[in-house]
Amino acid sequence: MKTVFIFLLSYTFLCTSLAQTTIQGSVRDAEANPLTGANVYLQHTYDGSSSDTLGYFSFETASAGEHILVISALGYASYQKKIIIDTEKLLFEVILQENTKAMESVTISSGAFEAGDSKKSVVLSAMDIVTTAGALGDISGALQTLPGTQTVGEDGRLFVRGGEGHEAQVFIDGMQAHTPFNASVPNLPTRGRFSPFLFKGITFSTGGYSAEYDQALSSALILNTKDKPEQTQTDISLMTVGTDITHQHAWETASLAVKGEYMNLAPYQFLVPQDIDMFKAPESVGGSLVGRKQTSATGMIKGYINYNYSELGVRQNNINHPGHKDSIYLINDNLYTNISYRESLGKKWSVQSGLSFTYDQKLTHINTERIQEKNQYWHAKTIFTFDASDLAAIRIGAEHMYQGTNQKYALNASSETVDHALKQNLNAVFAEGDLYLTHRIIIRPGLRANYAALQQQWNIAPRYSMAYKTNKDSQISMAYGQYHQQLPTQWLLLNSQLTSSRADHYILNYQYMQQGKTFRIEAYHKQYHKLIKYELDLNRNPVNLNNTGKGYARGLDIFWRDRKSIPNGDYWLSYSLLDTKRNYLHYPHAAVPGFVSRHNFSAVYKHFVTALRTQLGASYQWASSRPYHNPNQEAFQAGRTAAYHNLSINAAFLFKQNIIFYTSTSNVLGTRNIFGYEYANQPGIQGEYARQAIVQPASRFLFIGVFVTLTKNGQVNQLDQL
Repeated sequence: MKTVFIFLLSYTFLCTSLAQTTIQGSVRDAEANPLTGANVYLQHTYDGSSSDTLGYFSFETASAGEHILVISALGYASYQKKIIIDTEKLLFEVILQENTKAMESVTISSGAFEAGDSKKSVVLSAMDIVTTAGALGDISGALQTLPGTQTVGEDGRLFVRGGEGHEAQVFIDGMQAHTPFNASVPNLPTRGRFSPFLFKGITFSTGGYSAEYDQALSSALILNTKDKPEQTQTDISLMTVGTDITHQHAWETASLAVKGEYMNLAPYQFLVPQDIDMFKAPESVGGSLVGRKQTSATGMIKGYINYNYSELGVRQNNINHPGHKDSIYLINDNLYTNISYRESLGKKWSVQSGLSFTYDQKLTHINTERIQEKNQYWHAKTIFTFDASDLAAIRIGAEHMYQGTNQKYALNASSETVDHALKQNLNAVFAEGDLYLTHRIIIRPGLRANYAALQQQWNIAPRYSMAYKTNKDSQISMAYGQYHQQLPTQWLLLNSQLTSSRADHYILNYQYMQQGKTFRIEAYHKQYHKLIKYELDLNRNPVNLNNTGKGYARGLDIFWRDRKSIPNGDYWLSYSLLDTKRNYLHYPHAAVPGFVSRHNFSAVYKHFVTALRTQLGASYQWASSRPYHNPNQEAFQAGRTAAYHNLSINAAFLFKQNIIFYTSTSNVLGTRNIFGYEYANQPGIQGEYARQAIVQPASRFLFIGVFVTLTKNGQVNQLDQL
């Protein structure tokens, strides 16, 4: 009997000692936005977790009795609550207050515009990005209404603060997207490859960006993909330029989305004549696959695959042979994959890691010439974050990039092929910290070290930024940093020992935000070093390539947005002043590059007419003249184009809750914008160099689409995706 009693007593004690209590709940801010990555734990124990992207947390503990539950997040006052652990489950819904006594939510804003519905410092929302008239659903098109950018109508890429298009880089979930724009031919604008539907948050940095990012002299466009969707749905789009269908299926802890698309501008160009001679209208077919899996309460793995095949053919007047047209035919294969993973490693540490691969092949026929270029890019990155307290966080990371390029050139079908190849390995380590020094000041020191294996070149890049809260609605920020970028592939194929270029950024920013109104003014100065420089031989081929080019860019950006003063109305105004010169390429001396406008202005207005269930929008962009070199004049870059004007309108009509009709017209006034001139290599019999204008493909572009969303309740639509 005694033995049985001892057994029962031991069994009861064992069961009691192994009893687990689940502590779960959510963490939000005062505006009910979920807080990601908040540390949640029992004081003086090892039991805890971190909140996920929706603000939820959950962990188990064998502790019992009275304990202190602690929840902390950077920029918020710590939460502490005495709890009694005496049941199987405890539930907490916690609101963290901004640490107003300590820092009044000061954040670093210099050089960065952020978009995302969960951001407190939203300047543009995700809907703004894709409903701006004239942007036609292109992210870079919408960003061109922000200060610091300018429209380069014959190119289509982002040109930021005096930088060329290739100096603005795109990162998806931290991984570089090496070919983010569709392939195109000279003087025909391109657009981004990636659908804005993918992203929950967009950070557009016009300078002074984090030590995590490099290989971008002028700008970093940082795109963060959506987390797991809440429901299963199918989206169908029927447009004047093509069609696409997307189906996403959501499970409890995972989701999978499949998209297929086909675009063909031939029917549109048949109905709307173009100002260019196209023998093959742009046509593409592609698809994407997006998978998301929640691996734990705080862990998430995402995978993304995007494939696109496209063709286009155009005939362009050859200014050196009057009456003759050059035939250009382009075929492009592009594959981009990206996998990323993030997880909390206990109370203080978290990890984020990713791997991306890009394959891009372009086959270009120019008359009888044939150029084939294959590129492969790998990018791997891992970052560890240490949240030392609610006043300090440190990030350390490392990354590796690989580029393999092979180019084949043949003068015609019977000539020998000339091969060029390039293999480059770039390695980097970086560290950065966010430290609140006083109740109004935050600093972010950072340091980055890059190594280019091909050139055996080390680069050390210090970064530093800080912000001072002047009152509860305004703050001043500043940033300084050195940024490196290897030269474009076209130059490295000719001379692989050319070193990276460098840009030094100096930024001073003032920002005011209150009740739907935002005002920003930012002054900056950039100094360029080691730009590409060369001479032209008699056939105008580049020779004697070197890194002695240099230049500067300085200016002032102003932004004003008001979502409060006009009922159902929303507008923003942007102005940029740019003073820049470069002595690079074959320039005889420092001069303003041909893509630069000194003054740029944008105005965007949106109005929702409730009675008509319709959102109306309009945008207007103006840019002052651009320089070009006229060989009939002695001075270099002395010619000036006319100013650029573009008034665009759009409308979205909610026919049913899940059906939307959308239309947009760019350059509705039909302004004939000239972006520059091409001149003949030799003067004519009158001693004058002949020229032809570089113009837009058509005076206007009309877009019409119908967008249908199929869900169980039929209440979801694509209004936030147009």
